[in-house]
Amino acid sequence: MRKLILAAGTVLVAGAMLVGCSAAQTDGSPGTSNGPADQDTKAELTYAVWDQNQVAAIKANLEGFNESYPNISVNVDVTPYGDYWTKLQTQASSDTLPDLFWMNGPNFQLYASNDKLEPIRSQVKSGEIDPANYPESLVKMYSFDGVQYGVPKDFDTIGVWVNKALFARAGVDLPEPGWSWDDFQRIGAEISQKLKADGDYGAAAGMDGQTTYYNTILQAGGEVITADGTKSGYDSAAAAAGIQFWTDLIDSGASPTMAQLTETTADQWFLSGKLAMYQGGDWFRAALVGTDLEKDVVAVPLPKGKVQATVIHGVSNVVAAGSRNKAAAQALQSYLAGKQAQQQQGDLGAIIPAFHDTQQGFVASMPDADLQIFLDELEYAQPLPISKNTAAWNALETKHLGDAFSGSAPVATVLKELASQMDEALAKE
Repeated sequence: MRKLILAAGTVLVAGAMLVGCSAAQTDGSPGTSNGPADQDTKAELTYAVWDQNQVAAIKANLEGFNESYPNISVNVDVTPYGDYWTKLQTQASSDTLPDLFWMNGPNFQLYASNDKLEPIRSQVKSGEIDPANYPESLVKMYSFDGVQYGVPKDFDTIGVWVNKALFARAGVDLPEPGWSWDDFQRIGAEISQKLKADGDYGAAAGMDGQTTYYNTILQAGGEVITADGTKSGYDSAAAAAGIQFWTDLIDSGASPTMAQLTETTADQWFLSGKLAMYQGGDWFRAALVGTDLEKDVVAVPLPKGKVQATVIHGVSNVVAAGSRNKAAAQALQSYLAGKQAQQQQGDLGAIIPAFHDTQQGFVASMPDADLQIFLDELEYAQPLPISKNTAAWNALETKHLGDAFSGSAPVATVLKELASQMDEALAKE
C-alpha cells in the first residue's frame, strides 16, 4: 500500500499512549478465544480498511463467507488513509479497536507489543491458516517475539511505470531487460532534454522510501536497518550510493526539482502525461485503469545496481485482542486468508493476493501493461525495513533527507547525522 512510511509518522505519539494502556479486556485471555465459530454463530463485526478501491472485492469475499456463516454480519468501515492510523490509535487507547482490521509492517510491532492483537495460534494449529502458503519474508513481518499474529493478504513490489507515448515522442527506445542504473539515468536525462520545451521529464526522484531510495540502497548492497533491528544502515558507502542515485537524477535535469515534486508529486506528474518513467508500486495500477493513459503504459522491472533488489511489503488482516466477537472475527480472518477469497481478490484486480498461485487474475486485469514483472520480482525482493517503533526513525528520514535531495547539504554529511540519531531512536525501543 502506498505511503506506508509517511503514515507511520502518525503513530509517533501512539507509542506512549499504547504503552499506558492496560492489557486488552476480553471474554478470554489474550491469545485465546471461546472456541471456533460454527455455522450457527451470531455476531456483528466491524472490519476496518483504508482503500475504497478494494471494497467491491471485499464485499464479494463476504458473500462467500456468509455461505458458511449466514448469521455473522460484517460492516466494512472505510477510513481514508490519512486518517486511518489516527483513528486506530484512539481506538487502541480506549480498547475499542475494530474486530478485524488492516495492519501494515511499520505499525505492527507497536500494536503487537502492547497486546492489542490476537495471535493466530488456533487457526494455524487447526490448519485453517497455513503460513507456508504465503511469501516467507512477509509472514515473518507479522511475527513478534516468536508469536504469529497474521499472514499477508496481499503484497507489493516496486517497478518502473513507462509512458510509451512520451518515449516515442522523444525518439528514445524503451528500457530493455537487464537495464542498469546508468541506463535509467541516461534515458531520464535524454528524454528531459528532448522534451524540455514541453515541460516534460524523463523520470522523477522523491522522498518515499518504499518506492524510491530504500530500493536503491538495497541495490547498492546496503541496508536501511540491521537485520536485528538495533542499528541504522545509513552511515555506509552503500547507503550513500543509494541516495546519490536520486540526487544525481535531479542534478542532471532528468527529474523535476524537489520544490516541484513537493508541489506536485511524482505520481501526479505521470498521471498528467508529463513524466516518462515513474518508479512506483503495483498498486498504481488502480489509478491507471479506465484512464486515457492506460493504453500507453507498460511496467518494467527496476534497473539493477550492484545487485538486483526491490522492496516487498504486504498488508495483514488482524483481530483485535479485545474483540467481543473474537471467534467470529477469527473465522472471517481465516476465510479472507484462504485460497478462494484470495483468488477472488486477484481476479477482480484489486490487489496482488499473497496466497501462492492466485495472482494471475491481477496480471490479466491490465493485459497490455506486463504486470507479471511485479510477480517475477519476488525472486529478489527484500522486506520493507521496520522496527518496534518505525515511526520514530521514519520522522528522522523526513527531517534529514530533504537536505540531501534539495542539494543544501552533502549526502555523506546528511547520512552521518541521520544514522547517529536513528541509532539513538532504536536504542530506546
